[in-house]
Amino acid sequence: MCKRPEPDLHPTAPGGQPNHPSNVTVVIPTLNDACHLHRLLPQLADLGLPVVVSDGGSTDNSLELLLRSDVRLVVGNPNRGEQLARGVAASSTPWVLLLHSDCWLSTNTLKQLTRVTERAMPVWGRFDLVLEPRSPALGCIAWFMNQRSRLTKICTGDQGIFAHRSLLLQAGGVPCQPLMEDIELSKRLKATAAPFLCLPGPLLSSARRWQTQGLVATVLSMWRFRLRYWLGATPEVLVKDYYPPVQSEESTLV
Repeated sequence: MCKRPEPDLHPTAPGGQPNHPSNVTVVIPTLNDACHLHRLLPQLADLGLPVVVSDGGSTDNSLELLLRSDVRLVVGNPNRGEQLARGVAASSTPWVLLLHSDCWLSTNTLKQLTRVTERAMPVWGRFDLVLEPRSPALGCIAWFMNQRSRLTKICTGDQGIFAHRSLLLQAGGVPCQPLMEDIELSKRLKATAAPFLCLPGPLLSSARRWQTQGLVATVLSMWRFRLRYWLGATPEVLVKDYYPPVQSEESTLV
């Protein structure tokens, strides 16, 4: 049975004040993610964390929402790796947390990140993932993802990759590729031989992919794309299959 910790979405210090790191910037890549930003941005604002949002040209009301928020906004091409790289370049803190828009933080996540960023030694790592809404099947999928990452030191973006800026520079920065940027970044950071931390978190993430595509189909699809990448398929080729063309509104009218 996969046991999951219960999160508290309102982290506070013993004195009642928010307990958060002051030397880490949250970098979020977005593309038509207004539905998730409505939940994530208020939480980050309550925590007082500096945020850089790197948008890839959203056509929903994401930009309107972001312009009303206390975040730094950078806009460019819809390429997730490139977006993350732009966001990191727009930040100035010693530490960076790369966070997907459909993730949110728990009390333990912030406490653990605070302890890490107070260290003098540059490290990198990720958090254990919990998929929401919860179910036994999704809990087991997250458990296996966390164990695989713990053994291989290869992280997914859903696990919230954090790193000291000096390590990112040593690794050549976030790879500007449209897919598998999290895997490539993990490989580069792993090559620096810096300590790798698997923090228990949990970091909460939406299970929308598994819900819409099905559990088995999603797992098989993820492994198929990973295998093709390891066998030499380029991210530019893979992304065309990962994000198939969306039908225009006119073509869907009856």
